[in-house]
Amino acid sequence: MQILSIQSSVAYGHVGNSAAVFPLQRLGHEVWPVNTVHFSNHTGYGAWRGPLLDPADVREVIAGIDDRGALAGVDAVLSGYQGDPAVGAVILDTVARVKELNPEAVYCCDPVMGDVGRGMFVRPGIPEYLRDTVLPRADILTPNHFELDFLAGRETGTLAAIVDAVDDLRERGPRDVLVTSVVHGEVPEGRIDVVAVSDEGAWAVETPLLPITPNGCGDVTAALYLAHLRATGSAEIALVRTTSAVFAILEETLAAGTREIQLVAAQEAIADPPERFAVRRLR
Repeated sequence: MQILSIQSSVAYGHVGNSAAVFPLQRLGHEVWPVNTVHFSNHTGYGAWRGPLLDPADVREVIAGIDDRGALAGVDAVLSGYQGDPAVGAVILDTVARVKELNPEAVYCCDPVMGDVGRGMFVRPGIPEYLRDTVLPRADILTPNHFELDFLAGRETGTLAAIVDAVDDLRERGPRDVLVTSVVHGEVPEGRIDVVAVSDEGAWAVETPLLPITPNGCGDVTAALYLAHLRATGSAEIALVRTTSAVFAILEETLAAGTREIQLVAAQEAIADPPERFAVRRLR
């Protein structure tokens, strides 16, 4: 599979393309990263250096790829953090061009905007832009629980309510939705759910909640879910493989005692995810 990944990039650490490209390559896919920023490190440190690329420059890079006739070979477009609606417009124009050339291509959007305990951490207007403009154009969506509630316009505290909220999103655009960091009344303390919903059904995987919340984990999750979903055609299998690989990455990161996710240390689990967690069919 050939994937065009339009995201941020950092020199030190792993977020955006710096988190998504290696796992996808480790799975054997060709990835063409287009960077929207190139920072020294992720912004979670509170200080960073480097340029925020002008949307016109991002568009020019993609146009250059199109000049080579290569966009026709793209099987999937992947996007993450969108700090400016102008960048979002470039991404959506690119998705339209790719699908014009290859109608079988899909767009996977990780609608990065906020999280429980932090609230919204993107610029004003971005959440609404993602909800109203980007979501209807996505084929695959990977929000966390907080982002799901915003996109659906409701609070969800049970698995049934979560699946109902996902179905609302699916009626507005994406057919496949993965919800991460799911906490509800039926999850025991110290555990967390990941939920996948597609036309074929809905499933959940429960894992231990590790005492770590590193930046870039969502970027890896979106990339892996896209890869496994497209490779297998099964949301259930993609959920199990993605959850197992991401948990292995978190374990390695926790053991290393670092703020940066440990992709190289977990690469064997990324390439061949162990089936560590049972999947529950919700419908």
